[in-house]
Amino acid sequence: MTTDIITELEPYLSAVTEKKAEDVVLLDVRGLTSIADAFILCCGNSSRQVSALGDHIIRALRKRGIKPLSAEGLGDGRWILIDYGSVIIHVFYESVRAFYDIEGLWSDAVRIDIPTEPEPEGEDR
Repeated sequence: MTTDIITELEPYLSAVTEKKAEDVVLLDVRGLTSIADAFILCCGNSSRQVSALGDHIIRALRKRGIKPLSAEGLGDGRWILIDYGSVIIHVFYESVRAFYDIEGLWSDAVRIDIPTEPEPEGEDR
């Protein structure tokens, strides 16, 4: 089940991780709400990085033919919400993410941590 949703959301996850977003988490909210199937949360270290991440995500997904229904907070750089219908992407400034605690509010959702850096190559252990 986890592999299925990651495969299904690959374009969204790629757009988020391409620009060094930090602490990327996928919340599978299917069966918990009718507003979306998944939330993708990530954060940046500055308001400038948060804004750049939001802009990049929208551009990268548009190149794949995926357009947002709406996007809020792009100019502020504290919390950007990009609504793609079945997928909602939240891009936070670190302290804002901690304050609103979306993961805590949706604690019944399946949480999937998404690595943002490639695994180091090495010998088999």
